[in-house]
Amino acid sequence: MASFLLLIPAFMLSVVIFSGAVVARGDVLELGDADFDYLAAEHETMLVKFYAPWCGHCKKLAPDFETAASRLKGTVPLAKVDCTASPDTCGRFGVTGYPTLKIFRNGEDSSSYDGPRSADGIVHYMKKQAGPNSVTMRSEADVEAFVNHFDASVVGTSYSRRCDCTRCDQQTDQLLSYRSLLRLSRSVLLFRPPRLSGKFEESVLRFTETITTHTLRRFIRDNIFGMCPHLTNENRDKLKGQDLLTAYYDLDYLRNPKGSNYWRNRVMKVGYQFASQGLSFAVANRRDFVDELEEEFGLGASDGGDLPFVTIRTQQGFKYTMREEFTRDGKSLERFLEDYFAGRLKRYIKSEPIPEKNKGPVKVVVAESFEEIVNDPEKDVLIEFYAPWCGHCKSLEPKYKELAEQLYSDPNIVIAKMDATANDVPQGFDVFPTIYFARADKKDQPKRYEGAREVKDFIKYLKSEASHIPVVSGVREDL
Repeated sequence: MASFLLLIPAFMLSVVIFSGAVVARGDVLELGDADFDYLAAEHETMLVKFYAPWCGHCKKLAPDFETAASRLKGTVPLAKVDCTASPDTCGRFGVTGYPTLKIFRNGEDSSSYDGPRSADGIVHYMKKQAGPNSVTMRSEADVEAFVNHFDASVVGTSYSRRCDCTRCDQQTDQLLSYRSLLRLSRSVLLFRPPRLSGKFEESVLRFTETITTHTLRRFIRDNIFGMCPHLTNENRDKLKGQDLLTAYYDLDYLRNPKGSNYWRNRVMKVGYQFASQGLSFAVANRRDFVDELEEEFGLGASDGGDLPFVTIRTQQGFKYTMREEFTRDGKSLERFLEDYFAGRLKRYIKSEPIPEKNKGPVKVVVAESFEEIVNDPEKDVLIEFYAPWCGHCKSLEPKYKELAEQLYSDPNIVIAKMDATANDVPQGFDVFPTIYFARADKKDQPKRYEGAREVKDFIKYLKSEASHIPVVSGVREDL
């Protein structure tokens, strides 16, 4: 009897290996240089967060990471390493940015964590990593049941055998194709979720390269989502790392799969014409992203009625919305894409109004005035990104104002601030509370200010970094 192996890889999909050799696939522990190696080796599977205390993204992730650790207690431990206190450990594992998440198995660096960074997403992802690397599946019926799954599946075989299932004559073309391919020696197939099958792309893809961990991972990464995947809170971080058009509507694949694919098919039909131009496509349940649609695109829950919202977000953070009603013939979407690729669309920017008066020592910057003020090639600009409710921001305010007053007579230096909760923060700048320096001749390389936050510390920093000698309190201070 043929045997089957099921592997759980380091991404959110299901993998089956069809006999033969296996194809590779709150309670946060605090680890450091002194104890990382021997403590990590005690755990079969462990997720480790490498972070820096000052990192805004790390602070944002921390609550979800803690919640996930509590929910995964007894299943998969979660740990963290402060790279400012344990630089040797972070250096050994090639950590260059924060936060970096890695999966360790028995103390060995197994893979980067590339799953979602919400508590639910981390729990769901890491539960798939727990337990043995493989289990045996006893029949082709088991494999058939396995590929009929909500997520994508990968099936591999390392030897030839004929299909002897008694129900062969009753299978769909997809399943017949799958069985035919399984007869080939050492074949690997990627099955897209059955609910997302359509006429615009193959439902089953065959891996044709030489099998290595690298080539197989690349094959899965490049093909797992297909032409128009279902965007969820679980896969959003992966999908949003590209230029992405998303249609949001009342999508529900559990209760109404046919109705859910109605608008998806129209997105695919139009998107197919633009598939070679570097834009990816997705559909999503608008109820899962209500806050994001309102906060990031200014779209209310009642906008559009039963018709989809359509947005584009690029890797650079540029945002566009389709204001024309989504027509059932897809023509409005086609016009929207033609305008997008022709550069005729106006970007959507969340911004406070530009202040009518802005003569104070600290210049108020909003998203609409960011380019004019911060990216002025004639000015060095120190800018604070703050939140009105942020305690650290409030305590800094009088010192920051004093700094601006001391430098007010310097025509080459601007001290500025922007409410990061009410304005889009451009790509390349971290979230609040942070301070960045944009030198006049290096606007494409803003530097995060990491020094102390007394007036004298800011002035010392500007003396060393500014393109011109600062004029402090009306007096030019030589370096």
